[in-house]
Amino acid sequence: MVGSVLLERMLAEGDFSGLEPEFFSTSQVGQAPPDVGVSAPPLADAYEISRLAEHEAIVSCQGGDYTKQVLPQLREVGWTGYWIDAASAKRMDDDTVIVLDPVNREVIDRGIAAGFLNYAGGNCTVSLMLMALGGLFAQGWVEWVSAMTYQSASGAGARNMRELVAQMRAIGEGSAALLEDPASAALSIDAQVRATLADENFPSESFGVPLAASLIPWIDTLQEGGETRE
Repeated sequence: MVGSVLLERMLAEGDFSGLEPEFFSTSQVGQAPPDVGVSAPPLADAYEISRLAEHEAIVSCQGGDYTKQVLPQLREVGWTGYWIDAASAKRMDDDTVIVLDPVNREVIDRGIAAGFLNYAGGNCTVSLMLMALGGLFAQGWVEWVSAMTYQSASGAGARNMRELVAQMRAIGEGSAALLEDPASAALSIDAQVRATLADENFPSESFGVPLAASLIPWIDTLQEGGETRE
């Protein structure tokens, strides 16, 4: 879950009532915090370990690289708070509980009782599927399920989502003349789209390659079997 979506849901549920939140940023330190209905100081530095360690719980939607860098440093200085993460970095670690309330609420409660401090959300597509099918599993009406999912642009954050829309706009603008001509051939439009994708000015700084009208068969890191982690 990206941070903006999480804030939207927490506001809708009134989750900030009674809390004393502080917001951290890797790029907008010192700016005003988001309006969540309760007072909060200006955005703090997300790499300031001593300040992070002042909190009882940290919710991170920053991504796996941030988790790998910051969480070990927090534990090294003796921080014993709860780390709640949207990234995949900790999902498969023995010291982490994957959370999907209400589907596995009992697992979460057991983890808290057993002293687990790290909690990570599961893959977003699989989580949504389990939310829909959780009742059937609870009744024993589903024996097993095979889920196959592909990473979406939203998983890379707001900057990448903006770039994807910019790529779509560039493709549309590049094909505008052909689209306005009812007699233009589909193959001509296809050729123009491919030419736009190959243009050196095509917006691809964040993704590194065109994603609009295409896909990227590489997500995360290389595994021993030759596949990528995602």
